Amino acid sequence: MTARRRPDRYEVANSLHSAAIHLLRRLRRVDEAAGLNAPKLSALSVLVFGGPRRLGELAEAEQVRPATMSRLVGELESDKLVVRRPDRSDGRVARIQASPRAVKLLKEGRSQRVSLLAEWLEELSTQELLTLREAAATLEQLTNPRA
Repeated sequence: MTARRRPDRYEVANSLHSAAIHLLRRLRRVDEAAGLNAPKLSALSVLVFGGPRRLGELAEAEQVRPATMSRLVGELESDKLVVRRPDRSDGRVARIQASPRAVKLLKEGRSQRVSLLAEWLEELSTQELLTLREAAATLEQLTNPRA
């Protein structure tokens, strides 16, 4: 019985990076049906799955300038996908909140992506599915470190 050598972490990181990009590109095709571009969908995702945010918080989460986010939020408002509500702790600012229409749109999109991915997984063996389940749990731990 030979000992297994520890994989090089950079090789693993490169493989994970490549696989994640390819997977998301394939799944992104589902989002095209929503008629919204990637920046709008991304900002809405933060609001739908993370809750209302101030404009600056949303810009920070999306790694864009506040002016860029302001323009984007204006477009989302025109599309009736977000609403501005007064911030309870500071009446001078507003919190951006996803509209019920946006919540429905994002949840349907997520459901469609998950269903498509589940179809692809149908081709895998039980062992491969178990391996992916373990890998997904490990990735969750890696991306959500405890503070």
